[in-house]
Amino acid sequence: MSNMVPVMDKKAFLRGFLKRYQLKRRECAWLLNYLMNDDSLMERVHFLSRSEGAPKALVISAQGVDQIPFSFRKNHHVTTDCEKAFHDIRLNQTEDIYIELHFSGVSTSTQYLAVLEDNPFLPETKERVEAIEKRAEELLTQSIQEFQRKRLEEAIDKALDQGDRTAFMTLTEELKKLDETEPSSLLLDSDESED
Repeated sequence: MSNMVPVMDKKAFLRGFLKRYQLKRRECAWLLNYLMNDDSLMERVHFLSRSEGAPKALVISAQGVDQIPFSFRKNHHVTTDCEKAFHDIRLNQTEDIYIELHFSGVSTSTQYLAVLEDNPFLPETKERVEAIEKRAEELLTQSIQEFQRKRLEEAIDKALDQGDRTAFMTLTEELKKLDETEPSSLLLDSDESED
């Protein structure tokens, strides 16, 4: 995974976070300090608002929030032993570490929001699936209309070549109707009827 948040920003955030908040488990502060003091490890640290699905995740809570104090998840194994997390991180320094923090004011902390990354491991959300399906439907409708337009234009050319005025008039009327129903307007009509 490419690292989008600079190490110095992540370190600055963690320094401020550790000064401002008291963690439910003291060992967590020690673990975060260990990460903060190693730039190569900090390159592999990613802050997520939700760590579900991440291959290696630390969930750390400060005092004042109703969350578990600490958990370390690697693949499908979960432990609340901070020391096990430390040993795994120390022994596997090339693995990315995903950190989910819980503290009061989490949603309004601009410093935290600045270092947050999207979780690439979350299952597709319903809205995203719907957006992909809608786009696929638009492309399908557009390609069908392009095919129909091409077929009509070829038939119009043939009618002109044969001097068939009746076929020409009928086909140009069909083409005109096709041009009036753009793919986006077809979809907008169906969206409005659902509301």
